[in-house]
Amino acid sequence: MRFATYNINNINRRLDNLLAWLAKAEPDVVSLQELKAEQQAFPLKALRSLGYEAVWQGERSWNGVAILARHHAPVLTCTSLPGNAADHQARYIEAAVQGVLVTSIYLPNGNPQPGPKFDYKLAWFERLAARAAELMASGAPVILAGDYNVVPTPQDIYPTRSLDNNALIQPESRQAFARLLSQGWTDAMRKLQPEGPLWTFWDYKFERWQKDKGMRLDHFLLSPNLSDRLIDTGVDRWVRGQENASDHAPAWITLNL
Repeated sequence: MRFATYNINNINRRLDNLLAWLAKAEPDVVSLQELKAEQQAFPLKALRSLGYEAVWQGERSWNGVAILARHHAPVLTCTSLPGNAADHQARYIEAAVQGVLVTSIYLPNGNPQPGPKFDYKLAWFERLAARAAELMASGAPVILAGDYNVVPTPQDIYPTRSLDNNALIQPESRQAFARLLSQGWTDAMRKLQPEGPLWTFWDYKFERWQKDKGMRLDHFLLSPNLSDRLIDTGVDRWVRGQENASDHAPAWITLNL
């Protein structure tokens, strides 16, 4: 089965882009982020035309996450990240698809830092770590997929000093990601491609796409019972080069289930 994660950056504005990629790549399960659409504006009919069912959590203008499954209906298990009942941002959803528990994560960006947005990012990360520990303890096969808004290591970003103050690469952000991995999760993309660029995001500004100045923000963390079933991974970079593209490209993994 092929699992993908894709920050679509406004699902209705880029619906044609999304449908073109789905028709060509035919992923089995897709975690989407940044829907930027309220709940009733989700384009389910268009997705069903390609054989996809979906669960989603929308939010007007911002955020929004979804899980799509091809020829199967995802079984919704969670629509928000536990740990803060006052937090209504649509950044986390969880569903079971054919015996695998899959998330779509849209971790806060955290800029500008320092400040309240960075504090929120780190607090959200701690809540994610608590949920991840629960899922790990359950023994279920789990894929923590999504846009983590973290560049885990220096090799996950093009060489630059221009982003030294960016929340995506701060030591606290990287340490939070490392603490998550230390629970026993496998960074799927790096397991198969331990060296070299694996960009999933290219900023719209400063011709970053044209100059291939990218970074890796989109990740799959696998529970131990899935790690040895990983057989392939990649990034569908061509999607980023299309007209009206998101600033992310879909990343994917293939598991032998």
